[in-house]
Amino acid sequence: MKFSNPLIVVSNMEESKRFYKEVLGLEVDVDFGANIILTGGIALQTKVTWSAFIHKQNSEIVFGGNAAELYFEEDDFDGFIHKLDDIKDIDYLHPVVEHSWGQRVVRFYDPDKHIIEVGENIIKVVRRFINSGLSIEETAIRMDVPVDYVKSCL
Repeated sequence: MKFSNPLIVVSNMEESKRFYKEVLGLEVDVDFGANIILTGGIALQTKVTWSAFIHKQNSEIVFGGNAAELYFEEDDFDGFIHKLDDIKDIDYLHPVVEHSWGQRVVRFYDPDKHIIEVGENIIKVVRRFINSGLSIEETAIRMDVPVDYVKSCL
């Protein structure tokens, strides 16, 4: 058994392709029309065809459940946040927050209310703490991770 890729249902394929390209820099890898695969392996399927596949009425497909997210990490987190500032109509779930382990993240919705999380690359978090003067051991305590994990990030 091998996991292939996540699939999310979209109401407007062209709008979703534009969003994922403009906001996250993803390109169409494979285009079957009603189903596409983006770089990184995320598949998008039209709501109409998905409804037929699962033998449900179009009205039974509900968006915005807040029960899952697509998670991305960004090496240049500050640059990404500045990029978001320039994009109109980003529907934020919340602004940038810093989790207890020190990673900064932002969450927002795609056009169909799927949650997108973009987090600071965790290796960059480790390096940020080390560069601020924390020791490897202090960084491990600050991030609540094993010392060996911190060392593996350096």
